[in-house]
Amino acid sequence: MIRLHIIAEGQTEEEFVNTVLAEHLAGFDVYTDVHCVTTKRTKTKVYRGGSINYEQSKKDIMLWINQERSNNVRFTTMFDLYRLPNNFPEFEQAQRISEPYQKIAALETAFGNDINDYRFIPYIQLHEFEALILSEPTRLRDSFPEYSESIQRLLEICQQYQSPELINDGETTAPSKRIMQLIPSYDGRKVSVAPLMVQKIGLARIRSQCPHFDRWLTQLERLND
Repeated sequence: MIRLHIIAEGQTEEEFVNTVLAEHLAGFDVYTDVHCVTTKRTKTKVYRGGSINYEQSKKDIMLWINQERSNNVRFTTMFDLYRLPNNFPEFEQAQRISEPYQKIAALETAFGNDINDYRFIPYIQLHEFEALILSEPTRLRDSFPEYSESIQRLLEICQQYQSPELINDGETTAPSKRIMQLIPSYDGRKVSVAPLMVQKIGLARIRSQCPHFDRWLTQLERLND
């Protein structure tokens, strides 16, 4: 049995782990828990989720790693490439790489080297969580039937890309921004709707459309090998 701790960027990823990923990985004897990364601390309160700061994220990761010294424990992340902080390891060098999969590989390698623990599996989503939803955007009609025409337009946009992971990280063209432009109601319902959409689409469909996500999930499934 492997225990897997996931440090998530925000509440959407946390909900996805709790409602979809944990059950799936349990079938491989990988038992998962998750918490959102700390973004701010005061004397009376800890704030979690939202835009990450790398140094604070690293503190969170290292605190969990140092508390769990067992060989049957693993750690991973769910961070988005979109708005990744510029104090991330080798961030500037990675910006010179235009090919998205090569860029993400360079960032994850630098991330792993900086944490420097064999039990840590770095993962950064190309380009953000909503790419998983865009593997089958028509399922958004289940939650937003009044936006049927807008969802058709979203489908047409997605068909221009080989993978929804390649939909870029511009301020107005990132996956979540494209969804919110066409379905404004998504903005206030993201945390509840996004994991539900992923659940309805199914991991098999998402994996067939999102190769970087698929490689990460395959690695997690094989932790007991």
